[in-house]
Amino acid sequence: MELNLKPQLDETKQLFMIRQPEEVQSALFRLIREQQQSGEVYGLQEGQQAPDFTLTSATGAEVRLFDQLSSGPVVLVFYRGAWCPYCNIQLRAYERILPEIQALGGQLIALCPQKPDHTLTQQEKEQLTFHVLSDTDGTAASSFEVLFEVPPYVQDIMLNKFKIDLTDYNATDRWILPIPSTFIIDQSGVTRSAYVNPDFMQRQEPQDILERLKNL
Repeated sequence: MELNLKPQLDETKQLFMIRQPEEVQSALFRLIREQQQSGEVYGLQEGQQAPDFTLTSATGAEVRLFDQLSSGPVVLVFYRGAWCPYCNIQLRAYERILPEIQALGGQLIALCPQKPDHTLTQQEKEQLTFHVLSDTDGTAASSFEVLFEVPPYVQDIMLNKFKIDLTDYNATDRWILPIPSTFIIDQSGVTRSAYVNPDFMQRQEPQDILERLKNL
């Protein structure tokens, strides 16, 4: 049975619009709109060489991208954090297609700015069996051109409405997040597919990832 993310994401969005006051909705939709209309091209493009990085996993192990590429292509996912319901839906869905990714010779790596202890909790709660890495200072996200500074009006909403302080949650003095994105990188380190969407309420469909892996 084909796994379709859109209905789950749409349901979560509808619940957000029902439960959250206008000021919250206005701020978050403003962020999406401003990024979409900025004219900036986010993310590495297909055909570009992917930058290497070494980050810490939830268990404290160091994971280097280029070492992982030696055994096959990598599906690389940048997500916002365990506090984001859209991210959790996405990661659970990708876990379900992990056997198919591996059958195609690939592997899955996800990373976000949160502390390793939050990553470990998330990995255990969601029963994720792929690498989940902490990019606490946003270095990897920046090198893939998906990092952005959270604007003050969104900081205010996160602090006062959701009680989330990203400087504490991410162990950095900066309010930073990656634009949700998924890259498929081949064994030579070339970006073969790039999905980068400022609308954090949408994510790349699992079936699309599998089709693109098949076509490498």
